[in-house]
Amino acid sequence: MTAQPQTQDSFAEEYKALEKKFNALKPEVEVTLKDEMAGIEGYLVVWNTGISVGGPLEKSGKGGTRITPTVTLDEVKMLARTMALKNAAAGLPLGGAKSGLKANPDAPDFEKKYRRFAQLMKPHLHENGGLYGGFGFDIGARPIHPKWICDELKSTRCFTGKPVEMGGTDYDKEGIAGLGVATAAVALLKTKYKQVKNATFAVQGLGAMGAAVIRYFSEQGAVLKAISDPKYGGTYVFKDPVSPELLKALSDMDSKKVNELLATGSIEPTDAADVLYQQVDVLFPCAVHNVIRDDNVEKIKAKNVVEGANGPCTDTARAALHKKGITVIPDFIANPGGIIAAFVELTSKVTPEENAKTRAKVNEAKQITIARITANIEKLMKLVSAQGIDTVKAGRYMAYKNIFEGVK
Repeated sequence: MTAQPQTQDSFAEEYKALEKKFNALKPEVEVTLKDEMAGIEGYLVVWNTGISVGGPLEKSGKGGTRITPTVTLDEVKMLARTMALKNAAAGLPLGGAKSGLKANPDAPDFEKKYRRFAQLMKPHLHENGGLYGGFGFDIGARPIHPKWICDELKSTRCFTGKPVEMGGTDYDKEGIAGLGVATAAVALLKTKYKQVKNATFAVQGLGAMGAAVIRYFSEQGAVLKAISDPKYGGTYVFKDPVSPELLKALSDMDSKKVNELLATGSIEPTDAADVLYQQVDVLFPCAVHNVIRDDNVEKIKAKNVVEGANGPCTDTARAALHKKGITVIPDFIANPGGIIAAFVELTSKVTPEENAKTRAKVNEAKQITIARITANIEKLMKLVSAQGIDTVKAGRYMAYKNIFEGVK
């Protein structure tokens, strides 16, 4: 007998019950790690490792390491909770986790501090019997960090996103998270409009995420209309097609070349926030959280917003955008590329030597990222249509189902 489609009333009841269970979850690990003599304070939070039971990384949660002078336990707790949704929505048998170190990553004594923090974290690492899957890239990370920490802890399993020759996927350099966000936009546009070619887009934030979005979305025939980043002096709106030279410099994060090319043009930069208010097919906020809020949401003119940063839209702003008819793909659906790559690093049987020759882990991570995110966007939009709900609720439902019923 064919199963009957779920009614909107029964869906609403199920969603409410799942959300209540999720909101009742408590962190399994919530610790502050200190060495007052060394001036070190850091944090670790791990959620819902039950989802990983029976998987290749049993009883573990995963998320990157945020390094800023102002990071707090509450911030790490919020980020770890978002990782619980992101990992589950991506179909990964991994709990949510995040670590944080209160420090300036560019300070002269930072290496010494980070190495000491790694020692404080050592007992909590999954390879040592703890619940944390390991360090990873986030705000404040630098390419040298995996080498320091893997050396300090005498292990290459303790840090994901490391170079290919160390057995990693180099996901920041490869832009795998940005590939995922671009893929989410491609799948969304194909679902709504059947094509991507000549779709216009704007990007706020030109770090690893924003640069990769420009690279991969442009490769699909989309047209860059605006960029913004403090290091380039504000927002640039392009009336003419962006030159291949500038696109490459932006994609390569070659800030010197970008500044040279922008300086030779006739465009004067405007306020950094102006990028958010451009009339484009897709807006990618890839900078920091809460840039689209109650006080500016009415200025948003994009047809679609695909979140590259963690929490760039407040919950109330997301709801307001939905009311305006603007489709929002939330961060936990759009940007699991980094965590997919981390999962591949930790579970692949490919040796570092073979990986260095073939880039097998990089290729696998990219393939899985494209496949998972494309399928998730299609599923998300079907749920939105069938149940008359917004994309955020649909995405949360998908994540909740995996958290409480297991990854299928």
